[in-house]
Amino acid sequence: MTRMDFVVPVYNEQASIDTFMARLREALVGSDIEYRVVFVNDGSEDRTLDAIKRHRRQAVVIDLSRNFGKEAALTAGLDHADGDVVVPIDVDLQDPPELIPEMLQCWREGAEVVLARRCDRSTDSWFKRNSAGLFYRIHNAVADPSIPANVGDFRLMDRAVVEALRELPEARRFMKGLFAWAGFRTSIVDYHRDARESGGSKFNAWKLWNFAIEGITSFSIAPLRIWTYIGAVTALFAFTYAGFIVVRTLFYGVDVPGYASLLVSVMFLGGIQLIGIGILGEYLGRAYIEAKRRPTYLVRRVYGQSRDTD
Repeated sequence: MTRMDFVVPVYNEQASIDTFMARLREALVGSDIEYRVVFVNDGSEDRTLDAIKRHRRQAVVIDLSRNFGKEAALTAGLDHADGDVVVPIDVDLQDPPELIPEMLQCWREGAEVVLARRCDRSTDSWFKRNSAGLFYRIHNAVADPSIPANVGDFRLMDRAVVEALRELPEARRFMKGLFAWAGFRTSIVDYHRDARESGGSKFNAWKLWNFAIEGITSFSIAPLRIWTYIGAVTALFAFTYAGFIVVRTLFYGVDVPGYASLLVSVMFLGGIQLIGIGILGEYLGRAYIEAKRRPTYLVRRVYGQSRDTD
């Protein structure tokens, strides 16, 4: 019998837990799967922990000491999952559990990773759809490896893939990039994304922006290289303009310099320098955080340690 673990990070999702578990049971009824849900309570401030503890007969509950963010919570779930296959999935039911049998069939046919790709994102806002599309285009243009467009964390992974992900040592983890970096034989299953069962997204525009920066700087040094080219072009323009001034002075004499043009030039070059320093600081900050070697997450308590614990 195939053992399957569902990794479910949760943060203030008390209203979704019972519905999620009911949908999951219904989707897998009659299958030859021994499944378990690995809930990771990422510092919820409502009664999410009490809601998931009611399902300990089918779940293990990893209660983190505070809110570490979804990437850290997902890492904690993967570290505690021990199934033959592992499926990260959100509790809001935008990713349908009914897709699991089809994904499992792809795995049995030889795929080590089965991606669930959203072919319809009409339930997302206009801003989220377009910003996500822009992020994928920019990331895949400058970073290696490429991230499959419209693919979230919802996927099925073989035990070997999970073990490989556990070997990756970085503390600042961009999981979509790590999933892609790991590789392995991959199949894709398309699906229509449903509306959220309850609650709202925890990602606002500012968090999405920072998430995009995290993804690009985690897997590409292109921003640093691009700034080298910007500096070279700016220097070339300055030398060219200096040559023009020399020639004009020789033929037409010295003009009274303009204060406005000087101020604009100084502010422009100052802005260029500050942006460059900011990009350097982004990479330096990442190196600083990694050098401290703090753990990605801390666990307060684990409820239901083994697959057989009630």
